[in-house]
Amino acid sequence: MSEQLLKVRGLKMHFPTPKGVVKAVDGLDLDIAAGETVGLVGESGCGKSTTARGITHLIRPTAGHVEFEGQDLSLASHRELRETRKRMQMVFQDPYASLDPRMTVLQIVGEPIRNFKIARGKKAVRARVRDLLLKVGLDPEFERRYPHEFSGGQRQRIGVARALAVEPSLILCDEPVSALDVSIQAQIINLLEDLQDEFGLAFLFISHDLSVVRHVSDRIAVMYLGRIVETAPSAKLYEKPLHPYTEALLSAVPIPDPEKEAKRERIMLTGDVPNPLEKIVGCPFKPRCAKAFGRCGEELPALKEYQPGHFAACHLHEEHE
Repeated sequence: MSEQLLKVRGLKMHFPTPKGVVKAVDGLDLDIAAGETVGLVGESGCGKSTTARGITHLIRPTAGHVEFEGQDLSLASHRELRETRKRMQMVFQDPYASLDPRMTVLQIVGEPIRNFKIARGKKAVRARVRDLLLKVGLDPEFERRYPHEFSGGQRQRIGVARALAVEPSLILCDEPVSALDVSIQAQIINLLEDLQDEFGLAFLFISHDLSVVRHVSDRIAVMYLGRIVETAPSAKLYEKPLHPYTEALLSAVPIPDPEKEAKRERIMLTGDVPNPLEKIVGCPFKPRCAKAFGRCGEELPALKEYQPGHFAACHLHEEHE
């Protein structure tokens, strides 16, 4: 079994507002092994990006523990967190907003190399930047250009090079291809897979699109309103989802075969997403679930293992047991 790299337990990210407390993440558990890719999927606003920021402690969690490479980050000092971030990097959603337009590629990718003393001296830093540009499929001669001179896919490659610059063991990819054309999405995903093979990287791949994470993820965790509602190896999740929400998400994924696509049943979610400012009693998915019954409105379902490695938080399967 691969070495455990990241262990998240009971992560909560709560934000007080004048109208109440928004529970963006509310008791999340997540594990990632060395060299593994875990997909984190769910609708916009479910707390995926906030989860990434809580894991990296870019925003301090309200509660819970994040253990990375054996270190409990809740007990880490500012200096220790800074050192940890050498090994835990992020690639952001918007390649247009995540790069400083006033800096050249050499400055953007070279900055973390200098800050973390990965290389010393201008020549050594430049040599490493040029090598990283080659690794992500860019011409090293681009080092003097500015972000506005590149396409969206090229900018995202620069973002990947910046993340690789400090030799991380885990990269958190927050919707890294959602702002790109479909053809470019495939190129970036293939790049990440190649880099994973070369450097033994682990990824947390955040997306709202199950079709994107399918081919890149070893395991997938499905998130709804701040909680994980299902997690399983990728093939198992697509073959036999256990949670009604996962079933609905999968029904929206296009099938390449036109005949099968025309015949299959699409699950349309009705009802409203509960207001995160209000106290939710029972299962948060109940107002939109066609399979809900009495217990669903009374008790929050726990995430339980129903098949080896396949967990779900649904009273329906508890009743079947």
